[in-house]
Amino acid sequence: MSQLTLLKGASTLRDVASLLQFQPQALAYILYIKPALAKYKSFDVPKRGGGFRKIKAPSPDLSLLQRHLSDLLQNCVEEINLGHKWKDNLAHGFKRDRSIITNAIKHQKRRYVFNIDLQDFFPTINFGRVRGFFIKDANFMLHTKVATILAQIACHENGLPQGAPCSPVISNLIGHVLDIRLCRLASANGCTYSRYADDITFSTNKPDFPPSVATRVAGDAHKWEVGHRLQEAVVTAGFAINPAKTRMQYRSSRQAVTGLVVNRKVNIRTEYRRTVRAMAHQLFKTGKFQRLRIVRDANGVLAPTMVDGTMAQLHGMLGHIDAVDCHNFEIEAKIESLKHQAKPALRSKQKLYRRFLMFKDFYSAPGPVIVCEGKTDNIYLTHAIRSLAVRYPKLATILANDKIALNVRILKTIKTSVGRVLQLGEGTSFLEAFVKDYYKEIGNFKAAGMRGAVVLVVDNDSGADGICNTIRQLTKKSPLRADAFTQIAGNLYMVFTPLKAGANKSAIEECFADAIKNLILGGKTFNPDGRADSSRYFGKHILSQYVRENAAKIDFTGFAGLLDRITAAIEAHESKQAVAAQIVN
Repeated sequence: MSQLTLLKGASTLRDVASLLQFQPQALAYILYIKPALAKYKSFDVPKRGGGFRKIKAPSPDLSLLQRHLSDLLQNCVEEINLGHKWKDNLAHGFKRDRSIITNAIKHQKRRYVFNIDLQDFFPTINFGRVRGFFIKDANFMLHTKVATILAQIACHENGLPQGAPCSPVISNLIGHVLDIRLCRLASANGCTYSRYADDITFSTNKPDFPPSVATRVAGDAHKWEVGHRLQEAVVTAGFAINPAKTRMQYRSSRQAVTGLVVNRKVNIRTEYRRTVRAMAHQLFKTGKFQRLRIVRDANGVLAPTMVDGTMAQLHGMLGHIDAVDCHNFEIEAKIESLKHQAKPALRSKQKLYRRFLMFKDFYSAPGPVIVCEGKTDNIYLTHAIRSLAVRYPKLATILANDKIALNVRILKTIKTSVGRVLQLGEGTSFLEAFVKDYYKEIGNFKAAGMRGAVVLVVDNDSGADGICNTIRQLTKKSPLRADAFTQIAGNLYMVFTPLKAGANKSAIEECFADAIKNLILGGKTFNPDGRADSSRYFGKHILSQYVRENAAKIDFTGFAGLLDRITAAIEAHESKQAVAAQIVN
């Protein structure tokens, strides 16, 4: 049964709790017993254009509840759109498969781009509007008790709090009436319309901008005010326009929509790129960087001030630039033609992002990092470490509640920015390229680093010949497959899977006991060769899923030899770091 059907059929708190994957008692406690002051923490964040935005962050339990409500409502919206065969391209904020990029795309290459902001967007949507929407909207028409509970989960101080996970999806639901009205207004006047949260944009190529949307202020050719039809539509929908944030942008000057330049193509502002590049170079050189923020001084006066930035903030900025660059690359290069290339060349604009990820995830990693040949190896190794945690305190810690915390980071490369930008995929050929890149990059980093060992775990077979040759060419050292580990350079190490007595090759799957290697699933047996007959054999992916689901009853003692080698590499690096610290002191 669909989630929308279940939601429309709900009538009690217990029903709502079930849909939100909460215990009824826990839901009731959050809504009716937990003190109001304990539900939210308020703080200010600086706005890009000056001033501060009030953020109300929910407590962890309430935040989880609101995230589940957000997921439920987004699933319902997708179901509604699919049922009606609707394609909602009007609102782009906080929606699946929508972003500031999809919002900006609609306004490329236009003669006029007109922007307005809705005033107090989230607080304007009060408890009564939320409850009333879920009761009266034709697509929901929920039981009054259920609508009340959803409004209680979502609202704080009689409004949608900015900072709550479910506020965006609910604001889009209630703002959809406004979107329809403004889209009709735009269409009737030869304009394109879009909205990203409280940021609304109209654009057109007409010789004169439609006066019902915006008009020039008498006596000032470049000052514009909201047209009467637009003003009327916004007010009728229950919102208000912020007159201080109304602006018209012409083709002859730079046009921006949700922070992105749209004159010719969607792009990042040049000043932003330069600022981020300078921050990154400062980080590589000194280990820290500063950014300009509007903060309150000792007298409470707002003033631009240079403050220390965080690695996460810089990662976000570089990721933002990369997302826009990827969009443009896909258009310009016609990505369809690249699907047959195993490894497209790294674009020049990605090189700074790559260097940052090298610095963040490897050079300045606070603890050991393990990089495997693929995602199946990650699963095996994670559960092996957890199972043998008592024997390997360097790799994991058993907490007081019997939970296990890994002391190493096992790097995920599939479907992550790290994997895409560093071009880490499945197999040793990708690790070979990584070794070359990292060997080169560590010479460019002047900041203190290399605290934790980076350990590459490689199958001890002919597939490793390439990476061995690369290490030999770079370092003039020949890795010995019988050794516990090989130091490549700096904090970069390589560990081979151990060889069994009499064997001349090995793979990580051979660490499993015979009961796993001889497993029969669906009448098929395991074969690690991806080219094997799938009617007779299952491969590494199926085995890894079995390991994940049955880890508690699998014997992982055969991984001890491999974990010994990883531990030896980590301890060797710790010893080198300790000696270096003594020399400095």
